[in-house]
Amino acid sequence: MDENTLEQPVEDVMNSPVRTVSYDTSVAAAARTLTREDIGSLVVSDDDPIGIVTESDIVDAVGAERDVDRMTVGQLMTEGVTTVDAADSVETACERMRDEGIKKLPVTDGDGLAGIVTTTDVTHALVPELDDVITSFQ
Repeated sequence: MDENTLEQPVEDVMNSPVRTVSYDTSVAAAARTLTREDIGSLVVSDDDPIGIVTESDIVDAVGAERDVDRMTVGQLMTEGVTTVDAADSVETACERMRDEGIKKLPVTDGDGLAGIVTTTDVTHALVPELDDVITSFQ
């Protein structure tokens, strides 16, 4: 495990650009974007992040038999987005995700939204050979 990774800035391990959608985007359109882009979340933004919607949010809504055909991501998103600055350490990002019980953390810089970092991104950065291990089981 590469423990020096914890001291690196988040921008070294984040995904960029981050995919965003507007508050009024339909849940169906958001689901198609998640599938097409092979990603797990979309940041809801009106210049600044106002929420986040994840594939789990959509699955939970369908499972609860909510009328997702008529819903927008604004009705489904988690509000009050926790963020981390691109210059903050990976360790800071990990602490925020742990403290907030979240797996995806939008990354900001002086110009706004810069990317997103996930628990998977951090795991791959800390254990670079993980991809080889996973591939060997496929």
